[in-house]
Amino acid sequence: MRVILPLISVVIPTLNEEKYILNVFRGLKEQSFRDFEVIVADKESKDKTREIAKRNGAKVVITNKAGISAGRNAGAKIAKGKILVFIDADTRPSKDLLKVYSRAFNDGIIAATGPIFALEKTDKLTKLGYAFVSEIFVKVSIIFGKASIIGSNFAIKKSIFEKVKGFDENLMTYEDYDLSRRISRYGTIKFIEDASVSASVRRVAAWGMGKYFTYHVGNMIRYKFFRKAKEDYAPIR
Repeated sequence: MRVILPLISVVIPTLNEEKYILNVFRGLKEQSFRDFEVIVADKESKDKTREIAKRNGAKVVITNKAGISAGRNAGAKIAKGKILVFIDADTRPSKDLLKVYSRAFNDGIIAATGPIFALEKTDKLTKLGYAFVSEIFVKVSIIFGKASIIGSNFAIKKSIFEKVKGFDENLMTYEDYDLSRRISRYGTIKFIEDASVSASVRRVAAWGMGKYFTYHVGNMIRYKFFRKAKEDYAPIR
């Protein structure tokens, strides 16, 4: 009997996300493309995250290692799809996200990303911040050959992901830029306007846009010059 494998594996790292994760599954159920599986990589949640995930048809893998890199790698390890799509537990994918990503991988394209919008109603400054970081900054980084994907919305060929051995689990933050740097030598990373997700603004709301922006800019500089990233990025629940 021939086993038919999905084209796409959606990988979602989680830690106590029962308040948000239904947004992900609602978005996935509305997808215009259906050839995919869902994997939730959970860091020993104490709430009903795993229960909700299983009830919504996701495969669940449990990891006891701290960090979002470890979670994403654990999910990718059991993935059956040729394309890995990474989104976060507090995001809602647009209905055509997987269809757009399924068509993105022509000759030379090894990874793709798209814009991230605010999930909740928020102020204009926060909206502008999201637009700057997830669209303008990412587009410019790709144009100048220094691609910087954002981990909460991107797709990559599984073969390339495995070639570079996935995310660096020693990095607690800036792991997505580090991966961008390492995969760039193998082909083109593409920004796709229609490949969008909406993400919770909970961290911006808790920190304020000023702190949020300076944290990430400082982290970028720290990584660029010292190949080290900040480790203080406590979960916001």
